[in-house]
Amino acid sequence: MKGWRLLLTRPTEESAALATVLAEVGVFSSSLPLLEIEALPVCEAQRATILDLDRYCAVIVVSKPAARLGVDLLDQYWPQPPIQRWFSVGAATAQILADYGLDVSNPQAGDDSEALLELPQLREAIARPGARVLIMRGEGGRELLAERLREQGASVDYLELYRRCLPQYASADLPARIAAERLNGLVVSSGQGFEHLHQLAGPAWSELARLPLFVPSPRVAEMARAAGAQTVVDCRGASAAALLTALREHPVPVL
Repeated sequence: MKGWRLLLTRPTEESAALATVLAEVGVFSSSLPLLEIEALPVCEAQRATILDLDRYCAVIVVSKPAARLGVDLLDQYWPQPPIQRWFSVGAATAQILADYGLDVSNPQAGDDSEALLELPQLREAIARPGARVLIMRGEGGRELLAERLREQGASVDYLELYRRCLPQYASADLPARIAAERLNGLVVSSGQGFEHLHQLAGPAWSELARLPLFVPSPRVAEMARAAGAQTVVDCRGASAAALLTALREHPVPVL
């Protein structure tokens, strides 16, 4: 595993935390954040949704930025949050909510929407007649969770709290970084992260597509393969632990 030299593309703070974990096991990494989180201004519709929080039997938070911004809204509008079940896809997101004192559950086997939908606590929460679920997420996230929950009879609303932007880079920055650091693997944590990687690569994508690409889910793996990525490794989660497991199982390429 020590032969890996990885490009990390998460937002700045998350890349720094992941780099620390990787360094502890001897993996070199270089960070080029391809996602910048921009909080959305709280509009009247969002305010009305958060004030109606007690009408939901379950709240699902899909990411760490959504958790942080959601907790900030609770501070503003609910000094004493209502008693209800909270859910997250990943353990790191769950920890933010738990630290705030919320009753939160997350799947232990898998860090994706599919694993969350199988969680007995979530199924129990939406089993009641007239169940309402609130999903806290970024602007324009995927629809799988809402679709599946509606199929099971729940009413689903969204509270969109942020948008993900591509930071400003020169077109040559990405291939130049990979060449200068002699990187032999790429890591993305979401579908939009991959889209930004592909966009920034531009004409250099044909070369970068030869590098192993570590992705968090089958959906993102499918996107990457459709774009021409030659070696796609599905980590089945966006956590550091999921990435480390994938690195151990995948041979270091000879470039």
